[in-house]
Amino acid sequence: MTSARDQPLQPEACRVELVLLAQPRGFCAGVEMAIKALAWMVRVFDPPVYCYHEIVHNRLVVEEFRRQGVVFVNDVEEVPPSAPLMLSAHGSAPEVEQAAAARGRIVIDACCPLVTKVHHELKVRAHKGYTILYVGHAGHEEAIGTMAVAPDSVHLVENEDDVDRLELAPDAHVALLAQTTLAHNEWEGVVEHAHERYPDLWMPGRSDLCYATTNRQSAVTAVAPRCDAMIVLGSANSSNTVALAKVAAAAGCPRVLRVNAPGEVPDDLAGVVGVTAGASAPDWLVDDLLDRLAPTRGVEVVHTTDEDEYFPPPPELRDLLRCVEIAANLALGAKPEGALRNVTDRQVTAADMLASASPGRSA
Repeated sequence: MTSARDQPLQPEACRVELVLLAQPRGFCAGVEMAIKALAWMVRVFDPPVYCYHEIVHNRLVVEEFRRQGVVFVNDVEEVPPSAPLMLSAHGSAPEVEQAAAARGRIVIDACCPLVTKVHHELKVRAHKGYTILYVGHAGHEEAIGTMAVAPDSVHLVENEDDVDRLELAPDAHVALLAQTTLAHNEWEGVVEHAHERYPDLWMPGRSDLCYATTNRQSAVTAVAPRCDAMIVLGSANSSNTVALAKVAAAAGCPRVLRVNAPGEVPDDLAGVVGVTAGASAPDWLVDDLLDRLAPTRGVEVVHTTDEDEYFPPPPELRDLLRCVEIAANLALGAKPEGALRNVTDRQVTAADMLASASPGRSA
Protein backbone atom coordinates (compact mmCIF):
# COMPACT_ATOMS: atom_id res chain seq x y z
CA MET A 1 0.00 0.00 0.00
CA THR A 2 1.34 3.43 -0.85
CA SER A 3 2.19 5.19 2.41
CA ALA A 4 0.27 8.30 3.35
CA ARG A 5 3.09 9.40 5.64
CA ASP A 6 4.36 12.90 4.94
CA GLN A 7 7.22 14.93 6.28
CA PRO A 8 6.58 16.39 9.75
CA LEU A 9 5.08 19.85 9.66
CA GLN A 10 7.76 22.53 9.83
CA PRO A 11 8.27 23.83 13.39
CA GLU A 12 8.22 27.45 12.27
CA ALA A 13 4.92 26.96 10.46
CA CYS A 14 3.20 24.60 12.86
CA ARG A 15 3.57 24.57 16.63
CA VAL A 16 1.50 21.60 17.71
CA GLU A 17 2.13 21.17 21.40
CA LEU A 18 -0.15 18.29 22.31
CA VAL A 19 -2.34 15.79 20.47
CA LEU A 20 -5.47 14.51 22.19
CA LEU A 21 -6.21 11.14 20.61
CA ALA A 22 -9.83 10.03 20.87
CA GLN A 23 -10.41 6.43 21.88
CA PRO A 24 -12.36 4.61 20.48
CA ARG A 25 -11.78 5.62 16.87
CA GLY A 26 -11.31 3.98 13.47
CA PHE A 27 -12.53 0.58 12.30
CA CYS A 28 -15.69 -0.79 13.90
CA ALA A 29 -16.65 -4.47 14.05
CA GLY A 30 -18.76 -4.25 10.90
CA VAL A 31 -15.96 -2.66 8.89
CA GLU A 32 -13.46 -5.18 10.28
CA MET A 33 -15.70 -8.02 9.14
CA ALA A 34 -16.33 -6.58 5.67
CA ILE A 35 -12.71 -5.70 4.87
CA LYS A 36 -11.43 -9.07 6.06
CA ALA A 37 -14.10 -10.80 3.99
CA LEU A 38 -13.12 -8.98 0.81
CA ALA A 39 -9.42 -9.52 1.56
CA TRP A 40 -10.12 -13.27 1.70
CA MET A 41 -12.00 -13.09 -1.61
CA VAL A 42 -8.92 -11.52 -3.19
CA ARG A 43 -6.76 -14.35 -1.84
CA VAL A 44 -9.06 -17.17 -2.90
CA PHE A 45 -9.97 -16.03 -6.43
CA ASP A 46 -7.95 -14.82 -9.37
CA PRO A 47 -8.75 -11.22 -10.28
CA PRO A 48 -11.03 -9.60 -10.95
CA VAL A 49 -13.20 -9.94 -7.86
CA TYR A 50 -16.33 -7.78 -7.99
CA CYS A 51 -17.96 -5.77 -5.22
CA TYR A 52 -21.39 -4.14 -5.38
CA HIS A 53 -20.81 -0.56 -4.24
CA GLU A 54 -17.77 0.46 -2.23
CA ILE A 55 -17.06 -2.16 0.43
CA VAL A 56 -16.83 0.66 3.00
CA HIS A 57 -16.89 4.43 2.59
CA ASN A 58 -13.19 5.17 2.67
CA ARG A 59 -11.39 6.36 -0.43
CA LEU A 60 -7.99 4.93 0.48
CA VAL A 61 -9.34 1.50 1.40
CA VAL A 62 -11.26 1.34 -1.89
CA GLU A 63 -8.21 2.44 -3.86
CA GLU A 64 -6.12 -0.25 -2.19
CA PHE A 65 -8.61 -2.96 -3.08
CA ARG A 66 -8.65 -1.71 -6.67
CA ARG A 67 -4.87 -2.21 -6.75
CA GLN A 68 -5.46 -5.78 -5.60
CA GLY A 69 -7.87 -6.53 -8.46
CA VAL A 70 -11.29 -5.63 -7.04
CA VAL A 71 -13.79 -4.02 -9.42
CA PHE A 72 -16.51 -1.94 -7.75
CA VAL A 73 -19.81 -1.74 -9.62
CA ASN A 74 -23.14 0.03 -9.12
CA ASP A 75 -25.16 -2.60 -10.98
CA VAL A 76 -24.81 -6.36 -10.55
CA GLU A 77 -25.60 -6.77 -14.26
CA GLU A 78 -22.05 -5.48 -14.85
CA VAL A 79 -20.68 -8.61 -13.17
CA PRO A 80 -19.91 -11.60 -15.44
CA PRO A 81 -21.96 -14.70 -14.56
CA SER A 82 -18.96 -16.70 -13.37
CA ALA A 83 -17.22 -13.94 -11.41
CA PRO A 84 -17.23 -13.86 -7.60
CA LEU A 85 -19.23 -11.00 -6.11
CA MET A 86 -19.34 -9.34 -2.70
CA LEU A 87 -22.19 -7.16 -1.46
CA SER A 88 -21.03 -4.14 0.55
CA ALA A 89 -21.23 -3.52 4.29
CA HIS A 90 -23.99 -0.93 3.85
CA GLY A 91 -26.63 -3.48 2.90
CA SER A 92 -28.36 -4.12 -0.41
CA ALA A 93 -31.92 -4.00 -1.62
CA PRO A 94 -33.70 -7.39 -1.80
CA GLU A 95 -33.91 -7.19 -5.59
CA VAL A 96 -30.15 -6.63 -5.76
CA GLU A 97 -29.54 -9.71 -3.62
CA GLN A 98 -31.84 -11.74 -5.86
CA ALA A 99 -30.19 -10.49 -9.05
CA ALA A 100 -26.75 -11.20 -7.61
CA ALA A 101 -27.59 -14.84 -6.93
CA ALA A 102 -29.70 -15.44 -10.03
CA ARG A 103 -26.85 -16.19 -12.43
CA GLY A 104 -25.19 -18.91 -10.38
CA ARG A 105 -22.20 -16.84 -9.29
CA ILE A 106 -20.56 -17.03 -5.88
CA VAL A 107 -21.99 -14.22 -3.72
CA ILE A 108 -20.76 -13.16 -0.28
CA ASP A 109 -22.94 -10.67 1.61
CA ALA A 110 -20.80 -8.46 3.85
CA CYS A 111 -23.74 -6.43 5.19
CA CYS A 112 -23.10 -5.17 8.73
CA PRO A 113 -25.26 -7.14 11.20
CA LEU A 114 -26.52 -3.87 12.68
CA VAL A 115 -27.87 -2.84 9.28
CA THR A 116 -29.39 -6.31 8.86
CA LYS A 117 -31.18 -5.72 12.18
CA VAL A 118 -32.83 -2.57 10.79
CA HIS A 119 -33.82 -4.42 7.59
CA HIS A 120 -35.52 -7.07 9.74
CA GLU A 121 -37.30 -4.49 11.91
CA LEU A 122 -38.63 -2.69 8.84
CA LYS A 123 -39.86 -5.91 7.25
CA VAL A 124 -41.65 -7.02 10.42
CA ARG A 125 -43.30 -3.64 11.07
CA ALA A 126 -44.44 -3.33 7.46
CA HIS A 127 -45.94 -6.83 7.60
CA LYS A 128 -47.90 -5.76 10.70
CA GLY A 129 -49.37 -2.78 8.88
CA TYR A 130 -47.21 0.01 10.26
CA THR A 131 -46.18 3.09 8.37
CA ILE A 132 -42.44 3.40 8.92
CA LEU A 133 -40.60 6.69 9.29
CA TYR A 134 -36.97 6.09 8.38
CA VAL A 135 -34.55 8.75 9.60
CA GLY A 136 -31.66 8.84 7.16
CA HIS A 137 -29.83 10.65 4.41
CA ALA A 138 -31.39 10.69 0.96
CA GLY A 139 -29.17 8.88 -1.54
CA HIS A 140 -27.01 7.11 1.04
CA GLU A 141 -26.47 3.46 0.13
CA GLU A 142 -27.60 2.21 3.53
CA ALA A 143 -30.82 4.22 3.31
CA ILE A 144 -31.52 3.05 -0.25
CA GLY A 145 -31.00 -0.61 0.62
CA THR A 146 -33.05 -0.42 3.83
CA MET A 147 -36.04 1.41 2.38
CA ALA A 148 -36.18 -1.06 -0.51
CA VAL A 149 -37.15 -3.79 1.96
CA ALA A 150 -40.71 -2.40 2.08
CA PRO A 151 -40.87 0.61 -0.24
CA ASP A 152 -44.66 1.02 -0.06
CA SER A 153 -44.63 1.30 3.73
CA VAL A 154 -41.70 3.60 4.44
CA HIS A 155 -41.12 7.36 4.31
CA LEU A 156 -37.67 8.97 4.46
CA VAL A 157 -37.47 11.80 7.00
CA GLU A 158 -34.37 13.92 7.50
CA ASN A 159 -35.74 16.58 9.87
CA GLU A 160 -38.80 17.70 11.81
CA ASP A 161 -40.30 19.45 8.77
CA ASP A 162 -40.36 16.15 6.89
CA VAL A 163 -42.41 14.67 9.74
CA ASP A 164 -44.88 17.57 9.53
CA ARG A 165 -45.37 17.04 5.81
CA LEU A 166 -46.67 13.51 6.30
CA GLU A 167 -50.42 13.15 5.97
CA LEU A 168 -51.01 10.51 8.61
CA ALA A 169 -53.74 10.35 11.22
CA PRO A 170 -52.55 10.94 14.83
CA ASP A 171 -53.74 7.43 15.77
CA ALA A 172 -52.01 5.75 12.82
CA HIS A 173 -49.74 2.80 13.49
CA VAL A 174 -46.34 4.47 13.01
CA ALA A 175 -42.86 3.09 13.62
CA LEU A 176 -39.56 4.96 13.64
CA LEU A 177 -36.29 3.43 12.42
CA ALA A 178 -32.95 5.00 11.57
CA GLN A 179 -29.81 4.84 9.48
CA THR A 180 -27.18 3.38 11.78
CA THR A 181 -24.50 6.04 11.15
CA LEU A 182 -26.41 9.18 12.11
CA ALA A 183 -25.17 11.76 14.58
CA HIS A 184 -27.29 12.07 17.71
CA ASN A 185 -28.36 15.61 16.81
CA GLU A 186 -29.67 14.30 13.47
CA TRP A 187 -31.84 11.78 15.28
CA GLU A 188 -33.00 13.16 18.63
CA GLY A 189 -35.02 16.12 17.34
CA VAL A 190 -36.87 13.94 14.86
CA VAL A 191 -37.62 11.36 17.56
CA GLU A 192 -39.06 13.96 19.92
CA HIS A 193 -41.15 15.57 17.19
CA ALA A 194 -42.47 12.23 15.92
CA HIS A 195 -43.49 11.28 19.46
CA GLU A 196 -45.43 14.53 19.77
CA ARG A 197 -47.33 13.85 16.55
CA TYR A 198 -47.80 10.12 17.09
CA PRO A 199 -48.06 9.32 20.82
CA ASP A 200 -48.17 5.56 20.18
CA LEU A 201 -45.04 5.66 18.04
CA TRP A 202 -43.23 2.30 17.97
CA MET A 203 -39.45 2.21 18.28
CA PRO A 204 -37.11 -0.75 18.75
CA GLY A 205 -36.07 -1.56 22.31
CA ARG A 206 -32.46 -1.06 21.32
CA SER A 207 -31.52 2.03 19.32
CA ASP A 208 -30.78 1.56 15.64
CA LEU A 209 -27.80 3.91 15.94
CA CYS A 210 -24.59 1.92 15.66
CA TYR A 211 -22.73 1.41 18.95
CA ALA A 212 -19.48 2.41 17.22
CA THR A 213 -20.98 5.61 15.84
CA THR A 214 -22.25 6.50 19.31
CA ASN A 215 -18.96 5.65 21.01
CA ARG A 216 -16.85 7.67 18.56
CA GLN A 217 -19.14 10.66 18.92
CA SER A 218 -18.90 10.44 22.72
CA ALA A 219 -15.11 10.35 22.52
CA VAL A 220 -15.08 13.40 20.24
CA THR A 221 -17.41 15.23 22.64
CA ALA A 222 -14.87 14.61 25.43
CA VAL A 223 -11.91 15.76 23.33
CA ALA A 224 -13.18 18.66 21.22
CA PRO A 225 -13.73 21.31 23.95
CA ARG A 226 -10.06 21.03 24.96
CA CYS A 227 -8.70 21.58 21.44
CA ASP A 228 -7.62 24.50 19.29
CA ALA A 229 -8.33 22.30 16.27
CA MET A 230 -9.80 18.86 15.65
CA ILE A 231 -8.81 16.54 12.79
CA VAL A 232 -11.26 13.87 11.64
CA LEU A 233 -9.73 11.25 9.36
CA GLY A 234 -12.13 9.78 6.84
CA SER A 235 -13.84 10.26 3.50
CA ALA A 236 -16.50 12.80 2.58
CA ASN A 237 -18.98 10.06 1.58
CA SER A 238 -18.71 8.43 5.02
CA SER A 239 -21.80 9.44 6.98
CA ASN A 240 -20.32 8.61 10.36
CA THR A 241 -17.14 10.55 9.55
CA VAL A 242 -19.09 13.65 8.56
CA ALA A 243 -21.13 13.23 11.75
CA LEU A 244 -17.94 13.25 13.83
CA ALA A 245 -16.93 16.58 12.33
CA LYS A 246 -20.37 18.02 13.15
CA VAL A 247 -20.18 16.71 16.71
CA ALA A 248 -16.73 18.25 17.21
CA ALA A 249 -17.98 21.65 16.05
CA ALA A 250 -21.12 21.40 18.21
CA ALA A 251 -18.93 20.52 21.23
CA GLY A 252 -17.13 23.85 20.92
CA CYS A 253 -13.97 23.15 18.93
CA PRO A 254 -13.21 26.37 16.99
CA ARG A 255 -11.63 24.63 14.00
CA VAL A 256 -12.63 21.21 12.64
CA LEU A 257 -10.89 19.60 9.66
CA ARG A 258 -12.08 16.47 7.87
CA VAL A 259 -9.26 15.02 5.78
CA ASN A 260 -8.76 11.85 3.75
CA ALA A 261 -5.09 11.54 4.64
CA PRO A 262 -2.34 13.33 6.61
CA GLY A 263 -1.07 15.10 3.49
CA GLU A 264 -4.24 17.22 3.45
CA VAL A 265 -3.54 18.73 6.88
CA PRO A 266 -2.67 22.44 6.62
CA ASP A 267 0.64 23.69 7.97
CA ASP A 268 -0.70 26.37 10.31
CA LEU A 269 -1.91 24.20 13.19
CA ALA A 270 -0.81 25.18 16.69
CA GLY A 271 -1.52 24.40 20.32
CA VAL A 272 -3.68 21.42 21.22
CA VAL A 273 -4.97 19.31 18.33
CA GLY A 274 -7.56 16.56 18.66
CA VAL A 275 -7.45 13.50 16.40
CA THR A 276 -10.08 10.91 15.62
CA ALA A 277 -10.98 8.64 12.70
CA GLY A 278 -14.26 7.52 11.20
CA ALA A 279 -15.41 3.93 11.51
CA SER A 280 -14.09 3.05 8.03
CA ALA A 281 -10.69 4.80 8.34
CA PRO A 282 -7.67 2.50 8.92
CA ASP A 283 -5.55 3.15 11.99
CA TRP A 284 -2.33 3.41 9.96
CA LEU A 285 -3.66 6.78 8.82
CA VAL A 286 -3.73 7.86 12.46
CA ASP A 287 -0.14 6.68 12.98
CA ASP A 288 0.99 8.62 9.92
CA LEU A 289 -0.87 11.71 11.08
CA LEU A 290 0.75 11.62 14.51
CA ASP A 291 4.17 11.39 12.86
CA ARG A 292 3.30 14.37 10.70
CA LEU A 293 2.02 16.52 13.56
CA ALA A 294 5.01 15.65 15.80
CA PRO A 295 3.58 17.29 18.95
CA THR A 296 6.24 18.69 21.25
CA ARG A 297 4.46 17.45 24.40
CA GLY A 298 3.47 14.12 22.91
CA VAL A 299 0.12 12.34 22.62
CA GLU A 300 -2.54 11.96 25.30
CA VAL A 301 -5.10 9.21 24.70
CA VAL A 302 -8.58 10.27 25.83
CA HIS A 303 -10.33 6.99 26.54
CA THR A 304 -14.10 7.01 27.02
CA THR A 305 -15.15 3.37 26.64
CA ASP A 306 -13.97 -0.10 25.67
CA GLU A 307 -15.19 -1.94 22.60
CA ASP A 308 -15.05 -5.71 22.34
CA GLU A 309 -17.71 -6.36 19.70
CA TYR A 310 -16.79 -8.94 17.11
CA PHE A 311 -18.74 -9.93 14.02
CA PRO A 312 -17.76 -13.29 12.50
CA PRO A 313 -17.19 -13.65 8.76
CA PRO A 314 -20.28 -14.02 6.57
CA PRO A 315 -21.53 -17.63 6.61
CA GLU A 316 -21.09 -17.92 2.83
CA LEU A 317 -17.41 -17.05 3.26
CA ARG A 318 -16.92 -19.58 6.03
CA ASP A 319 -18.47 -22.25 3.81
CA LEU A 320 -16.28 -21.20 0.89
CA LEU A 321 -13.08 -21.41 2.92
CA ARG A 322 -14.03 -24.83 4.24
CA CYS A 323 -14.36 -25.97 0.63
CA VAL A 324 -10.97 -24.45 -0.22
CA GLU A 325 -9.41 -26.22 2.74
CA ILE A 326 -10.96 -29.57 1.82
CA ALA A 327 -9.87 -29.18 -1.81
CA ALA A 328 -6.32 -28.41 -0.70
CA ASN A 329 -6.30 -31.45 1.54
CA LEU A 330 -7.39 -33.68 -1.34
CA ALA A 331 -5.00 -32.17 -3.86
CA LEU A 332 -1.93 -31.77 -1.67
CA GLY A 333 -2.46 -34.26 1.10
CA ALA A 334 -1.83 -31.50 3.64
CA LYS A 335 -3.74 -28.60 5.13
CA PRO A 336 -3.09 -25.10 3.82
CA GLU A 337 -1.50 -22.96 6.49
CA GLY A 338 -4.36 -21.83 8.67
CA ALA A 339 -6.83 -20.64 6.04
CA LEU A 340 -9.94 -21.44 8.04
CA ARG A 341 -8.32 -20.78 11.40
CA ASN A 342 -7.15 -17.32 10.43
CA VAL A 343 -10.43 -16.13 8.99
CA THR A 344 -12.19 -16.89 12.28
CA ASP A 345 -9.35 -15.61 14.47
CA ARG A 346 -10.18 -12.35 16.25
CA GLN A 347 -6.48 -11.55 16.50
CA VAL A 348 -6.18 -11.07 12.72
CA THR A 349 -7.12 -7.46 12.00
CA ALA A 350 -8.58 -6.05 8.83
CA ALA A 351 -5.73 -3.55 8.59
CA ASP A 352 -3.20 -6.39 8.75
CA MET A 353 -4.98 -8.37 6.03
CA LEU A 354 -5.27 -5.34 3.80
CA ALA A 355 -1.62 -4.39 4.29
CA SER A 356 -0.18 -7.89 3.95
CA ALA A 357 -1.23 -8.05 0.29
CA SER A 358 0.24 -4.62 -0.46
CA PRO A 359 3.83 -3.99 -1.48
CA GLY A 360 5.39 -1.08 0.33
CA ARG A 361 3.54 -1.41 3.64
CA SER A 362 4.12 -4.13 6.20
CA ALA A 363 1.34 -5.52 8.35
